[in-house]
Amino acid sequence: MKFNRRNFLKAAGVAGAAACCSPATAGAWESDAPENPYACLVDLTRCNGCRRCEEACAEVNDLPLPDLSLKDEQVFDEYRRMDADQFTVVNRFFTGKLDQDRQPVPTYVKSQCMHCQDPACASACITGALTKHESGAVYYDVTKCIGCRYCMVACPFQVPAYEYNEPITPRVRKCTFCFQRVVENNEYPACASICPVEAITFGKRNEVLQIARNRISHDPASYIDHVYGEHEAGGTCWMYISGEPFAKLGFADVPEKPMPKLTESIQHSLFSYLWSPILLFGVLGGLMAYTNKKNKSQENDKGEE
Repeated sequence: MKFNRRNFLKAAGVAGAAACCSPATAGAWESDAPENPYACLVDLTRCNGCRRCEEACAEVNDLPLPDLSLKDEQVFDEYRRMDADQFTVVNRFFTGKLDQDRQPVPTYVKSQCMHCQDPACASACITGALTKHESGAVYYDVTKCIGCRYCMVACPFQVPAYEYNEPITPRVRKCTFCFQRVVENNEYPACASICPVEAITFGKRNEVLQIARNRISHDPASYIDHVYGEHEAGGTCWMYISGEPFAKLGFADVPEKPMPKLTESIQHSLFSYLWSPILLFGVLGGLMAYTNKKNKSQENDKGEE
């Protein structure tokens, strides 16, 4: 029996089972979500795709201005994602809805960090570079970041981007929820303040959520009965209402439970006491020693034959 990759995985499985069967009990996961933080509601029935939010975001965050003119609709020909130089983007979708002239009616969707109430990115960050602030923002401290990019893997909305073109001081980049404007200067986020059609409503989460429900109840023919972000991923500080199904507009289908609830429970089960990882590697070491001894015995037997 050679200690190949398959045998190593078997050994790891046995050791993992041993660690899980230890008497250590899993710590109960507790939410750190602020009770009523700031939030934004995006009404997709109002957005006209002007992209002024993109321009305002770039100016406030010292990012490159959009490559194409705000009036150039060629930008909508391809689906765009947020990246290290664009914290928010607007995409256009056609869902099959037609106007009175039988022409396709577009729906424009603004995307940015969702600023989850219980952010998976912060839970995955091993240095505390990402934290949930009481204001509602998922705050990034570049001085603590080591570039592990676990946050990029953990985010269910695939938001964080990495500065791959900065070899010396790369950063994880995403929407900041205009932290300085909101927290320090008591101002609206740049995108919310610039929107000419008031598609973005800024305020406390409970009040913004009530506005969303009121619009849906008062005009049920114009909206589907769903506030995206009210429960998704445990709730977010950016929420949406729409006249079209969110599945047709590129929105992620994520569970309602907070993402860290599962991952942190597993971590607590495995490593709630110091001796759990010691046991894990001890069992692995014992299995490796046993396997090596057995291999040598088989080789000796072959030599005698």
